[in-house]
Amino acid sequence: MNSQIYLDHAATTPLRGEVVDEMRGAQDAAGYNPSSLHAPGRRARVLLDNCRDRVAAQLGATRTEVIFNSGGTESNNQALLGILARSRRPTHVVASAIEHRAVLATLEYLSDEGCEISLVPVQPDGVIDPQRFADALRPNTQLASVMYANNEIGSVQPVAALAAVARERGILFHTDAVQAPCWLPLGVETLGVDLLSLSAHKFGGPKGLGVLYCRRGVTLTPLIHGGGQESGRRAGTENVAGIAGMARALELASEERDAATRIAQLRDWLEAQILGAVDGVRVNGTGRRLPNVLNLSFDAVESAELLIRLDLAGIAASAGSACASGALQASHVLAALGLPLRWQRGAVRFSLGAQTARADVERVAEVLPPIVADLRAHAPAA
Repeated sequence: MNSQIYLDHAATTPLRGEVVDEMRGAQDAAGYNPSSLHAPGRRARVLLDNCRDRVAAQLGATRTEVIFNSGGTESNNQALLGILARSRRPTHVVASAIEHRAVLATLEYLSDEGCEISLVPVQPDGVIDPQRFADALRPNTQLASVMYANNEIGSVQPVAALAAVARERGILFHTDAVQAPCWLPLGVETLGVDLLSLSAHKFGGPKGLGVLYCRRGVTLTPLIHGGGQESGRRAGTENVAGIAGMARALELASEERDAATRIAQLRDWLEAQILGAVDGVRVNGTGRRLPNVLNLSFDAVESAELLIRLDLAGIAASAGSACASGALQASHVLAALGLPLRWQRGAVRFSLGAQTARADVERVAEVLPPIVADLRAHAPAA
């Protein structure tokens, strides 16, 4: 990766050196079971509790509201399934049409189990209309789930406004905030959410670790049963060293959020350069968006071919969601924007990181136009 210009931070972020140091420093205590009563186990418990306090501080929450788990997918699954598991009445859930597959696939499962699902469409700019969200709520709506920021096009949703509407009607509100920590404030009181999902590897932490914030007083059924870890809400011995790294990564993400302005300027410069040099290009997600995400569609170009050529030129980008691109699936997000299939097939996402330099985006602006021209020149006749 050192020789590569890495512009795929929305897929995963490199593990930060400070995080590795934190994990190494935690190894002595983390080598023991924090559920044990002996002295080494108690030291592990103290470290685990300290990490929980540190994560809670970044969310403006209390330690009892923080559940450690394996990542964003598990957090999203538990937020939905854990709330609805004990429902004794016909239940309705509202979500946006551009949620991550971890949410949409869980909703499909719930639908098969008899739960009614309403997916609220987004506007052409990728942002949900609060009035359409409010109109989708019903007397039997038990939960609403709208992501804070989209992983493919970067659209930032008006979560605080949507959560306020849900709260007025006594409806629990969950947000998938996996893409947010490096760029957006995470205060749960300001957002007004009841449940919030995070994944460590999206903000410089280790893979396989995540957080589910669950507001005090919200009853949550565990997905994984066994011991009484995580206050009985998630069984399994905790990865204390990894959690220490995640806590440090979240603190660093918060401290470096002021990089957002610089990164947005680089993103906007790159966007302008490409639009000025290449015909037949459109920007996907033009409303409020994350400062680091640029999703472009190139007409008469296959994204897989473009990405291969960029990779050969030393530039790592993506076709959108890493969870979908590996399987060459069509993007439900771009479809929700109303894009014709030909534009969907040519979509590429550049997602910058806090360490992205001007020279990196200048290199992309230099090599991309001739690559696109060459691909179009050699494309088979329609």
